[in-house]
Amino acid sequence: MKRVAKVCKLQFEAGGARPGPALASAGINMPQFCQAFNDATKDRMGDIVPVVITAYEDKSFDFVCKTTPAAILLKKAAGVAKAAGNPKSEKVGSITEAQLREIAEYKMPDLNCNDVEAAMKVVAGTARNMGITIEGWE
Repeated sequence: MKRVAKVCKLQFEAGGARPGPALASAGINMPQFCQAFNDATKDRMGDIVPVVITAYEDKSFDFVCKTTPAAILLKKAAGVAKAAGNPKSEKVGSITEAQLREIAEYKMPDLNCNDVEAAMKVVAGTARNMGITIEGWE
């Protein structure tokens, strides 16, 4: 059995991982990781992809790609560049309930939820904290 040396959580643009200081700290073969990550994420170009890298003592590694962060998906759906500085008083944009459901269904594998309704509440909370309103949602 291989011994785990380190577990790193990083974010890269899909298909755009390059060797650098963030990867150097993981202690893995950087070109090999970049090649594998870029191949695995080429169908999600333009998205930010969080990845969990498990590095082993023999310099080998495994990685798991997660779903794009909800905040990025919400900004894209609402068509805003950044979230509100003060979400209680400032509203930067809005999305429909259908868009909320679509984001929740996409995020399901990474959320601690049993059904889409619960996932929608989680994503709605993120939207509220960003100053994004959801039409037809209480």
